[in-house]
Amino acid sequence: MSDPHDPRKRTSPLPPVETTRELVRVIDQSVEQLWSTIESLERLQPRNLERFRVSIFGSSRTRPDHALYSDARELARRLAAAGCEIVTGGGAGLMQAANEGASQGEITEPADGDGLPIRMVAGSEVGPFVERVYRHRTFFSRLHHFVRLSSAFVVFPGGLGSTLEATMVWQLLQVRHLPPTPFLLYGQHWDGLIAWIRDTVVADGFADRLDLCLPLRVDTVDAAERLILSELERFGTKSPRRTR
Repeated sequence: MSDPHDPRKRTSPLPPVETTRELVRVIDQSVEQLWSTIESLERLQPRNLERFRVSIFGSSRTRPDHALYSDARELARRLAAAGCEIVTGGGAGLMQAANEGASQGEITEPADGDGLPIRMVAGSEVGPFVERVYRHRTFFSRLHHFVRLSSAFVVFPGGLGSTLEATMVWQLLQVRHLPPTPFLLYGQHWDGLIAWIRDTVVADGFADRLDLCLPLRVDTVDAAERLILSELERFGTKSPRRTR
């Protein structure tokens, strides 16, 4: 004779189909309302670009002894010394390199008493050299925050995450949801993606040839620095430069 109190014999009744449909409908409606609210806030509060900020993306797997690590660190150091704020993830690899470089390149004598450039960091992990942290629960809100803050983007080699970041910025520039903004792809790592966009996406009519001009391919820290500081000069920032 079976024991009715045996927990192995007890099962939770499945919710009626109508209840499940209602739950899905409520969830969908809530998500729709949430995004409507976000879009309304976007119209009320445009991108905050009072200071010139550069987002640096790249792999978290790059070791400190890799040449790319040195390049990311050196670029961030030079840009910070020129008065740029560095926006990057809080994790390891090239994100840590960017944060390390930013800490080395801080301005030592602020001209207007506003203090040093602030390194804004978006992510869930916090590594060394991080000064200010914004935590995000989703990858997409994190990337959205990068876009809102930044006046320029540099994407170092990386995996699927870095590729997603690169293609999102590219697409936002394509549809003019971002104004013309320096968008740099660093290294030969990106040549295959560019070739695929040119030879397949553009050739099949899914994008215009002009879209290929949106990213700028660079191979050296000097080239990346030159392009970004040219934009910084147009931006009109009055931050002092420290002699390197």
